[in-house]
Amino acid sequence: MSVLIFTVIVLIGSYFAGLLGSLTGLGGGVVIIPLLTLVLNVDIHYAIGASLVSVIATSSGSAAAYVKEGITNMRLGMFLEIATTAGAMCGAILALYIPTNYIAILFGAILIFSAIISLQRKAEHITLQKSYLAEKLKLNSSYPTANGTVQYGVTRVGGGFVMMLFAGVISGLLGIGSGALKVVAMDTLMRIPFKVSTTTSNFMIGVTASASAVVYLQRGYISPGLSMPVVIGVLLGALTGSKILVNTSSSRWLRWVFAIVVTFLAGQMIYHGITGKI
Repeated sequence: MSVLIFTVIVLIGSYFAGLLGSLTGLGGGVVIIPLLTLVLNVDIHYAIGASLVSVIATSSGSAAAYVKEGITNMRLGMFLEIATTAGAMCGAILALYIPTNYIAILFGAILIFSAIISLQRKAEHITLQKSYLAEKLKLNSSYPTANGTVQYGVTRVGGGFVMMLFAGVISGLLGIGSGALKVVAMDTLMRIPFKVSTTTSNFMIGVTASASAVVYLQRGYISPGLSMPVVIGVLLGALTGSKILVNTSSSRWLRWVFAIVVTFLAGQMIYHGITGKI
């Protein structure tokens, strides 16, 4: 396969990865890595490196818009980034020593979890419950809605911090934003409104990926020739996805498409990991 054909395939595949990731809020990394490893036979470490670069690019673009709208809880995000960054560094270092077939099996399991999360209906739940740590760290905040500003409280700060540490490890180990784990931690454990948890997670993903990318860059696993078409494709796909969401009344069927695609890819990753083909 020539370099030109390879680049075009990566560009097109990354576009659809960014499109699906944007429609579900889980990022394109969950599709990019299986595409590169299963279809194009790219070493999984180089695939992870390219995915991390694309995560940084897409997160930086969308996070700025959410911060401007006042939805993102900046103080909470910066506090939890301490855990995700530390975890991401550890995960990235572990990935260099863990056999690639084990990484593939774990990646498949996380994909299935992400697919399940994407299908769940999320309802806003507002809590004003007082938390000692949240008050001391001034994590309680508010966000704008069509009906005015809504105040909310943050609970179980310690549990959320530990969960973020785990999410960071997974992010560094697999090269994905691990947005599903972050949202679960903030939405379920810390009882933050879903809109705030998703936007804050998006704000954190770029920083988490940056910490992991440093390790991969030092080891030479980030290839400019591979990362460039991946980043361009994912950015264009994410832009298209955001426009589709604005013009569609329901994204339920889109999430089903995503879940089916991701489940298939997860099965392939697990199979190739068990048989030692990765």
